[in-house]
Amino acid sequence: MSPGYLSSVLVLSACTACALWPARRSGVFGTGVYLVGMTYNALPVLAFTLGVASTSLAMARADLSRIGGLLTVLLPLPALVGLGLVLLRATRGIHVPGAAMAQVLGPGWRAGIDSRLGTGLRTRVPLARVLLMPFLRRRGDVERIGNIAYAGGGRRHRLDLYRSRQRRTGCPVFVHFHGGRFVSGAKNRESLPLLYRLASRGWLCISANYRLYPQARFPDYVVDAKRVVAWAREHGHEYGADPAVLFVAGNSVGGYLATFVALTENHPAYQPGFTRTDTSVTGAVGLYGYYGRTEADVADSSPQAHLHAAAPPALLLHGDRDSVVPVQWAREFAAAWTDVSEQPLVYTELPGAQHSFDYFDSLRGRLAVDQIEAFTAWVRSHRDRPAWS
Repeated sequence: MSPGYLSSVLVLSACTACALWPARRSGVFGTGVYLVGMTYNALPVLAFTLGVASTSLAMARADLSRIGGLLTVLLPLPALVGLGLVLLRATRGIHVPGAAMAQVLGPGWRAGIDSRLGTGLRTRVPLARVLLMPFLRRRGDVERIGNIAYAGGGRRHRLDLYRSRQRRTGCPVFVHFHGGRFVSGAKNRESLPLLYRLASRGWLCISANYRLYPQARFPDYVVDAKRVVAWAREHGHEYGADPAVLFVAGNSVGGYLATFVALTENHPAYQPGFTRTDTSVTGAVGLYGYYGRTEADVADSSPQAHLHAAAPPALLLHGDRDSVVPVQWAREFAAAWTDVSEQPLVYTELPGAQHSFDYFDSLRGRLAVDQIEAFTAWVRSHRDRPAWS
């Protein structure tokens, strides 16, 4: 057995363990463990294929009648079985989004979607496509217009637009905020499969930067998020938008911003200099979001502090293996929202999913995209009703 092959097996085994048993760790090492585990958790088929290929090459050169040859076959088996378990956990989630929608919206929720909005909604996941080609995150039928200023704060006050190359008009607006713990992140990296899919379906999608720590603290980034909504209301029509229909979304702390904006519509404390601009939203989406305080001694610095009966419809998605934002936090926030709001809150918990499960166009990423598209279609079909029943 060659040292190179042994090293590759050990690396494969360690990475598979990170995917199977994610743990909360801090520092550079913890970040590395998270990134490796997240990647293997999202791409088990590719990792399995590489492992089998490496083992096959080693077997072709080994003498299987000797102990070294037998070890060549046996050593990678635990890792390959582990990757099979990772894939099995992912496939267990295929029917979870639909069940979550039915639990809150009723078993006939699809029938309640306007036929014009329901046309083209995906009901099945193309398994071969998402398992074998998860890196295709962009589309040729979508135009990206980058680095548009929505305020005067330099590159942190820039946004990107995504729209169909057909240049449609009357497009609903979907505003997205990136994650990064308020210390990092950028508008052009995250949730790209979601933004490109919606743009190809006639949405005007906006992905925005915002000020980060230490240059900004609460409520600066909330103010920035509301400025993006205000910009969409004032300038969206220049790019074919109908800003009367506007959803906000975000992943990780972007989910914090999306829900905070949704729950504080037209709140003057968070709209300095633009208090007369309408910042209400049609609905909100949170992807593996952090919804707690950002300032320990400021009670109002969490979205939950602003829950109220007139909160808009919302969809929250979280993975039950999230090592960055514990799933229990998302459960508690969803329960609190449901207890207060007259509008529906759909909470979807994907089995085996880690943080950033929608980064690739993977199985879980596709499930999330399809549920978001279906949820927004349902909300748009019912938005003129004063409350749901």
